[in-house]
Amino acid sequence: MSYGTILKVSGPLVVAEGMRDANMFDVVRVSEKRLIGEIIEMRSDRASIQVYEETSGLRPGEPVESTGEPMSVELGPGLIGSIFDGIQRPLDDIMKIAGNNLTRGIEAHSLKRERKWIFEPTVTVGTEVVGGDIIGTVQETDVVLHKIMVPAFVKGKIKSIEKGEFTVTDTVAIVDTDKGEVEVQLMQKWPVRKGRPFATKLAPNKPLITGQRVVDCLFPIAKGGVAAIPGPFGSGKTVTQHQLAKWAEADIIVYIGCGERGNEMTNVLNEFPELIDPHTGKSLMERTVLIANTSDMPVAAREASIYTGITIAEYFRDMGYSVALMADSTSRWAEALREMSGRLEEMPGEEGYPAYLSSRLAGFYERAGRVIALGSDNREGTLSVIGAVSPPGGDISEPVSQATLRIVKVFWGLDAKLAYKRHFPAINWLTSYSLYVDTLKKWYEDNVSPEWVQLRGRIMSLLHDEAELDEIVKLVGIDALSAGDRLKMETARSIREDFLHQLAFHEVDTYTSLNKQLLMMKLILSFYDLALEALNNGGNIEAISSLAVREQIGRFKYVKEENIYDEFDKIMKNLNAQMQESIVKEEE
Repeated sequence: MSYGTILKVSGPLVVAEGMRDANMFDVVRVSEKRLIGEIIEMRSDRASIQVYEETSGLRPGEPVESTGEPMSVELGPGLIGSIFDGIQRPLDDIMKIAGNNLTRGIEAHSLKRERKWIFEPTVTVGTEVVGGDIIGTVQETDVVLHKIMVPAFVKGKIKSIEKGEFTVTDTVAIVDTDKGEVEVQLMQKWPVRKGRPFATKLAPNKPLITGQRVVDCLFPIAKGGVAAIPGPFGSGKTVTQHQLAKWAEADIIVYIGCGERGNEMTNVLNEFPELIDPHTGKSLMERTVLIANTSDMPVAAREASIYTGITIAEYFRDMGYSVALMADSTSRWAEALREMSGRLEEMPGEEGYPAYLSSRLAGFYERAGRVIALGSDNREGTLSVIGAVSPPGGDISEPVSQATLRIVKVFWGLDAKLAYKRHFPAINWLTSYSLYVDTLKKWYEDNVSPEWVQLRGRIMSLLHDEAELDEIVKLVGIDALSAGDRLKMETARSIREDFLHQLAFHEVDTYTSLNKQLLMMKLILSFYDLALEALNNGGNIEAISSLAVREQIGRFKYVKEENIYDEFDKIMKNLNAQMQESIVKEEE
């Protein structure tokens, strides 16, 4: 413990003197109000403290007390379904204490101390264990089995373990180690700025299936991968993240509302408990942790929320789960870094952001990955990170977007023009990219179809050809194009409107399996191939473009999963017949 007094107050930055015994990143309590802060700079006995609550009314001379511990999160049963603020205070408990107005300095345990959980041991007395080994389970929700792990770096023999009902602070097992006995509770603590250890990092060679066609087909993300969704206001960042949270093949969702507007976070808090999880039929909250840190909360707390969220996500990854973390948005966090850097009078980088912006962003995204967790059972866990970026005016040349793009492997660039045309998801297929395409190629060929990569390549090629032809059309009109080029334009329009456009609120179209995506690509490209053959045999482009079967191809996305193969055969039969008919009519 270290005690000092306030020397200076500058917004969320408080400078305290007499803190010689304190350490960097220690949590401190500031003034009689006991506001929560964290030491971010030490000079002699002066500590610069980032305060995570409103500092108005503080004055020099007030006491500052260091807890001697770094900012940490409580990890244990009770995380799932909870809604925390940026420093892991449970908002439901705070509301019971303070009502609707958040009182400064309020303290509440992150995990409820009074609630009892049924602990089922999976090991017996005398078992040799190492850090990360699972010694028992707690059924946290109907969906999530919470695995109780031996704390990292502990190695020894189980001296005692009990089955029964326990609170998170009760001792459920004792491990006899070389350095003495270690008590294991249902809960453990971990410092948020330090990544949780793992045994081995694996190559990200399995896709995170999302059911969103533009993502799975054109710009896939791997399990354990990192992606960025930059886009201007109204382009659909939040809806896209909601869709990914709902449909992605992840066991656990951690959603961080980092500095977004209060109304957006309110929508999340209202919608998520009502969303039915399509994988389980239960509420989506039964496998979700929400961190709500709105724009009217102190700027500094945005940084804490990012680290709090990813530490919780790593904890579930270590259990062997596939975890998807949504950060909405990292731009607000970067703005918090810029404000604190300015108040610390550091040398500014581009547009006033600190020079270490890139390294902080990299440190965050590097905590994603597909890993073999600690422990003796070689269990595999993945943590995929999807960060929204909110560049002012949608200009991705600004520093946060550029720093993010240098780190992430997937870029889903949202386009305001597409959004205004009501084309959702508004991911621009000309500017977006995925660097996982080559590493995921084998998985798609082995698990979906050997044709997948070739079909994807043809789809992308047609879309790029359309962009080039569109420039000519704008100059001289569509009549100047050859029949073959007009067919390319028609096929690309079908790709855009029938394949890439996806209705998030349609009960069937909201999610598309990989097999259905494959059939959709085949239908559109079969039309192109047969039409090209028909043109070469004297067919008319006008007649081919107006075939009735094109309506059936367009409506295939609304066909239920159990009927897709029958409907595919029916459409292909009609396509062949109508294409042949169009050639015969032309010859007559």
